[in-house]
Amino acid sequence: MLAEIITIGDEILIGQIVDTNSAWMAKQLNLIGMKVKQITSVSDDADHIIEALEQAEKRADIILITGGLGPTKDDITKVTLAKYFHMGFRRDAETLQHVTEIFERLNRPMIDLNRKQADVPDGCTVIKNKNGTAPCMWFEEHGKIFVSMPGVPFEMMYLMDDEIIPRIKKAFKLPVIYHKTILTSNIGESFLAVEIEEIEAALPAHIKLAYLPRLGQVRLRLSTSGTDEALLQQEVEIYAQQIITKIKKYVVAEEDIALEKAILNFMEARKLTLSTAESCTGGYIAHLITQHPGCSSVYEGGAVTYSYELKMSILGVQQETLAKYGAVSEETVKEMALGAIKHFKTDYAVAVSGIAGPDGGLPDKPVGTVWIAVAHAKGVVSKVFSFGNKRAQNIERSASAALSMILNELQQHED
Repeated sequence: MLAEIITIGDEILIGQIVDTNSAWMAKQLNLIGMKVKQITSVSDDADHIIEALEQAEKRADIILITGGLGPTKDDITKVTLAKYFHMGFRRDAETLQHVTEIFERLNRPMIDLNRKQADVPDGCTVIKNKNGTAPCMWFEEHGKIFVSMPGVPFEMMYLMDDEIIPRIKKAFKLPVIYHKTILTSNIGESFLAVEIEEIEAALPAHIKLAYLPRLGQVRLRLSTSGTDEALLQQEVEIYAQQIITKIKKYVVAEEDIALEKAILNFMEARKLTLSTAESCTGGYIAHLITQHPGCSSVYEGGAVTYSYELKMSILGVQQETLAKYGAVSEETVKEMALGAIKHFKTDYAVAVSGIAGPDGGLPDKPVGTVWIAVAHAKGVVSKVFSFGNKRAQNIERSASAALSMILNELQQHED
């Protein structure tokens, strides 16, 4: 069974917001054995929306639509769907009551524009949106299922979890889709392909291998589908273990997790603690770490120290070091890491100092120059990187490199 996702809104196409809805929905659909054939983003234009619906019908069994369900004139999804299915409108009593209760609870006046949220195409099944005023609409037309949901992520997520996924599972007999992911680090995609080319060549036709590269890391994903989950898992694991054995020194995790989560798991198992000292990354490394539940068992905290004064007062960097070598230097970043170890009382610390850009570069330290150091009981290691001139990318690359250095030190000094 195939699904297609259509996201509606000019704000997506002009880059004002990032379409996170599609990625999240695709993942949930994959978990229940439904493959996503295509993801399409369209503008707030009726002809464009209708064209997307017509094309999706040809490819998929179920079409999931998000966005364009607000009360204002620029939200045209509901009207366009009614036109597409040649339907009139009705006012849904339950939705009207729900919207009224929301406005009463907020002690806000309710105008006619808000009441129109309860107007729905007369051929749809209304699914209550417990977290907002725009109802979810389920259509069974042209032999296909169409579901229109609000574009607000948390509203869409609750609807998918509580209503849409259970209905899809009931409507379709779905196969089992099984994935096995291996997270690798410190080896490029092409070199990895050479290392495992014989294993890849021996894979049966129903098992696919995908390379998913990211800064400093590559995920290998083995995928297959069928009806017997236990048999599929057993078969995929055979090939996964062959790959793991072949590239063992590059394997970080045997599951689909982020690099920082693999580090947290490694350190938690060994009762090790970590702190951070960040300058050019502005707390981004701390953000990556703290987005994972349970991180407090490893991560003690850290400091974002841009100025010389804070580098000295919080991390204990020597004034002479800063005066002689500057903030972006091996000497400074080493003292930052060692200062974090000392003041935050952790087993490991990582420090980053660089020129993220787009300005601030010097002839001997151009934009993109970043020093990273990792300190622990056995010493401190440092490395300089030369990234590009894009600030956001430099911050992301710096964080990825810092995490890779932490992992390297953990692996090298494992007892």
